[in-house]
Amino acid sequence: MNIHPQQILQQLSIWLLPGLFAITVHEAAHGIVAALRGDKTAFFLGRTSLNPIKHIDPIGTVAVPLTLLLLQSSFLFGWAKPVPVNYRNLKNPRLDMALVAIAGPAANMIMAVLWLLILKLTLYFASTHNSPQLSWLIQTSQIGVLFNIVLAVFNMLPIPPMDGSRIISAILPPRASDAYNTLEPYGMLIVMVLIFSGILGRIIYPGVAFFLNLARLIL
Repeated sequence: MNIHPQQILQQLSIWLLPGLFAITVHEAAHGIVAALRGDKTAFFLGRTSLNPIKHIDPIGTVAVPLTLLLLQSSFLFGWAKPVPVNYRNLKNPRLDMALVAIAGPAANMIMAVLWLLILKLTLYFASTHNSPQLSWLIQTSQIGVLFNIVLAVFNMLPIPPMDGSRIISAILPPRASDAYNTLEPYGMLIVMVLIFSGILGRIIYPGVAFFLNLARLIL
């Protein structure tokens, strides 16, 4: 069966558009909060922009997710270019690093709510005026809600350098925090092992399911 190129582009847009927005807003939020707390490194490098090109990592944002998709992985994983933060410029380095870290997941949860409101409004109009455009927006909004919830929960894992680890590091006493942060060079390897072993999906599923159930209540 021949598939029209327009259908391929439509399906890609349903997944890529909310995915790019989720990653872009996540990274920009880190940079914005860092600037508000005294470090404008990311701001001067253009990393507080909502332009996805500023945040895309060719490997993490494109190659790895596409590879996992082709391998039919149960969990899609990717990353953007890390937002540079010079903790020496922060007003209260330990507290502010935690605030910078939590800004990303918090932005994703706000995005999930916005996509949910768009979905609710679109479903209302689709009940009386069905069209291909509304169908596309419904599917895109659903993926937008899912992507942002998964990204928020995933980034709160306490594995350095995930955002959750920055919060743990800020809470721990300085010596314990330093020892904990020594895991950072191995963090991505740990995450990849969890993904390909299927363990990661089971770890984040309860959190994702909780927020998806809340979303269904709103609908």
